[in-house]
Amino acid sequence: MTERTPLLHYRLSTSVNESELRPPPAGQAPEQHPGSPRQRSNQQRQPKKLSIFFGVVIPTLLSMFSVVVFLRIGFVVGQSGLCQAIAMFVVAYFIICMTVLSVCAISTNGALDAGGAYYMISRALGPEFGGSIGIMFFLANVCGSALYVLGLVEAIVDTFGVPEDGTVATSPYQILPSGYWWSLLYATGVALLCLLVCLVGAHIYAKATFLIFLVVMFVLGTIFISFFAVRPRTILLPTNFTGFKLDTLRGNLWADYTVDYTTGTMMTFATVFAVMFNGCTGIMAGSNMSGDLKNPSYAIPRGTITAVIFTFIIYNLLMALVACSCDRVLLQRDYSFLRDINIWNPFVTIGVYSSTLSAAMSNLIGASRILYALARDDLFGKVLSPAKKTSHSGNPWVSVLISWFLVQLVLFSGKLNTIASIVTIFFLLVYAAVDLACLALEWASAPNFRPTFRYFTWHTCVLGIIGCAVMMFLINAIYASASIAFMLLLLLLIHYLSPTSSWGYISQALIFHQVRKYLLMLDVRKDHVKFWRPQVLLMVSNPRSSIGLITFINDIKKSGLYVLGHVQLGDLNTLPSDPLQSQYDSWLSLVDQLNIKAFVNLTLADSVRHGVQHLLFISGLGGMRPNTLVLGFYDDCLPKDKLIDPSLSTSQSTDPPGPFQLEQPPLFHFASLRGSSDRQDFGELGDGKVLGPQEYVAIIADAMKMLKNVVLARYFNNFDRAQALSPPSSSPGKGAVYVDVWPVNLLRPDSCSYVDTCSLFLLQLACILNMVRAWRKAKLRLFLCVEGGRSVRGSEEKLGQLLKELRIKAQIYTVPWDQQVAFPSNATRLSDDYLSAVNKLILDQARPPPAVRFLYLPRPPADTRRYTAYLRQLELLTQDLGPTLLIHGVTPVITTDL
Repeated sequence: MTERTPLLHYRLSTSVNESELRPPPAGQAPEQHPGSPRQRSNQQRQPKKLSIFFGVVIPTLLSMFSVVVFLRIGFVVGQSGLCQAIAMFVVAYFIICMTVLSVCAISTNGALDAGGAYYMISRALGPEFGGSIGIMFFLANVCGSALYVLGLVEAIVDTFGVPEDGTVATSPYQILPSGYWWSLLYATGVALLCLLVCLVGAHIYAKATFLIFLVVMFVLGTIFISFFAVRPRTILLPTNFTGFKLDTLRGNLWADYTVDYTTGTMMTFATVFAVMFNGCTGIMAGSNMSGDLKNPSYAIPRGTITAVIFTFIIYNLLMALVACSCDRVLLQRDYSFLRDINIWNPFVTIGVYSSTLSAAMSNLIGASRILYALARDDLFGKVLSPAKKTSHSGNPWVSVLISWFLVQLVLFSGKLNTIASIVTIFFLLVYAAVDLACLALEWASAPNFRPTFRYFTWHTCVLGIIGCAVMMFLINAIYASASIAFMLLLLLLIHYLSPTSSWGYISQALIFHQVRKYLLMLDVRKDHVKFWRPQVLLMVSNPRSSIGLITFINDIKKSGLYVLGHVQLGDLNTLPSDPLQSQYDSWLSLVDQLNIKAFVNLTLADSVRHGVQHLLFISGLGGMRPNTLVLGFYDDCLPKDKLIDPSLSTSQSTDPPGPFQLEQPPLFHFASLRGSSDRQDFGELGDGKVLGPQEYVAIIADAMKMLKNVVLARYFNNFDRAQALSPPSSSPGKGAVYVDVWPVNLLRPDSCSYVDTCSLFLLQLACILNMVRAWRKAKLRLFLCVEGGRSVRGSEEKLGQLLKELRIKAQIYTVPWDQQVAFPSNATRLSDDYLSAVNKLILDQARPPPAVRFLYLPRPPADTRRYTAYLRQLELLTQDLGPTLLIHGVTPVITTDL
């Protein structure tokens, strides 16, 4: 008897048998979001009909059995022996069961729509993971369908084909022409048959699957009967079917790895385990029938677990019978020996044909439904929009055609030895993603994650992920790495290109869980000056005139908390609802548009002062609270709109478009700016009320009472960092950028201290700005004001030593200001002439002009009646100085200690 080639050698990868995913009922628009009232009403008119047995058990059994039960059992036992074979199946099913537990948990955590694994992953992990895994799931099904079509063709040609080597046919049935093009023609015919079944609809497919299931079970029954009914015989000299003998069992107990007779490669534990594991996948077939089940949450756990237990028992029982009755050489030299020991040889051939045809159809219809689900979710925009189309019966025929076309392209490869491994790795990635989704939901501790299936923990999820990852790299490390890289590339692509979904993002739940834990660990009692950082609350009246200031303050926050605060005047008692809720989207869109790292905090109050007090009290959480209040300066400068709305009149801004004059997205709904008669920043309010100078200075005093540092920002309406950091090269400084620091109270000429808390705070903020990457090339200029009677050199050396200890690089310039400024006799009653002289002194020292100035902000007077005069002094002091920060620090923020 001549040696025969196996019908299907182990290179065929037993992919998941993806059952069809139910499309929307007839008449439903493809664009309808799942779960909409109209879709629910349609589903009520056309209820789902499949039970546990037909919808879950049968698809899962066929997928997990496939051809492995006919062609791989002998290979596994012959190479690894019965003991190692059972151990392999135990390990493989342990990995599979970990994923089954995750599938059962997710499927019982609410209403499960059509989409199977893709639906579960996308709704749990968000569109990025869902879309990337969905594409890989689709491609795996396409390649799997082509794989089984070619496997079926190979089996047909092996039985009925004329030998290609010109030898004489050994059977009168060998009449079909052989060769690459003939095999491609046969494969195309089989693919067309699968296409017709899928185009007719899911009902025909379900009936065909049930018939195939009956055939496979019948053939499997004949195999078990044959071990007892068939007498010992010689299959291929000198190998034998010995029947049940103790010597045969002893010879098959332990491993005996040899060279595989079909590939010429030496088998090892890893290679045999990888081949065996390929035949154990298919656990997602039942969950992918979710769109057709009467009760998915009830059917999927019970049906999947039933199928897994049944296949495990059959595999181990069959291996034991084979090991007791078949010679070791027979198992190693003839993978199709079950056909030769069967009661009637064609039974096994029929089983192989049925299982491969079922797998091919299942993968094709599964691929089409996954593609339809991806198209319906609009993750890839117009690229997949044609795949949304359905027939009158609700069948997504365009998706079926696209999937069939891709299957046909894969068929041109002829042999799928390498693709088989890729397909299996893709499916393992999907299983790992399901475990990851369940793990993320469990770790997020969200109250809405309460599945009725509770026989899982985060440990089982981790074991499933590790098991799938190990198997991927055990099968082929190169393909596993490439598949993971491909998934990450798809993830990034979807993250940046897809629209925002309404499914929810598990990342947000995980971040919330971790941030809450770490905020509780952030103890304010353990704060130390060495680790101080600015945590800023910037009060913004209207973002249209504050773009420059918002972006600049983002540069000096130094990885600290940054909050944009806004006060709207009103009384909640007289309003039907909170008017601030509708404004958050505009503010958050502004933060995204400006690419700054800031939070938004809005409040409703009867006055601006009370609103600022609210925000200073409640902004932040735990150890992350604002320690610095930044206000726009109170002056009569005309506010300019730097956030141009194309729908508004162009007469609002006569300036040419600047870098911050953005095309306004629809979510920006900020009030238009007032005319020149209204105050900028806090002076101009949306409801027409004006913030007076008395209240403005009172806000400064309140902040200092609350031990908050205060910064007043003037002339930042037109600030542009790009222009400020790129001065003309023809300037005296040859293009250098400077930041000027005046760490002395210019309103108190009798005090020239550089070491008080406020002066050191100025130096700290200037140093922080200089540490930002964009400002790193800017040079700090520190102006040392000295009186004529003091030693200039001694003061300069003392300040230089201080800067050295503080690790601050700055150029020191001495300014003998008593020779240029006439000191007033009464420091509490500063004349306008004195303030103008100081202002001129600052301007004269700035050659070339700096990008920004840091000045000392004195405390407001204790007498509230002098608030207006105090504000007048600040205005004269900073007149025409350009972008200027008036800064007052109340807490130590810098140290010379290690």
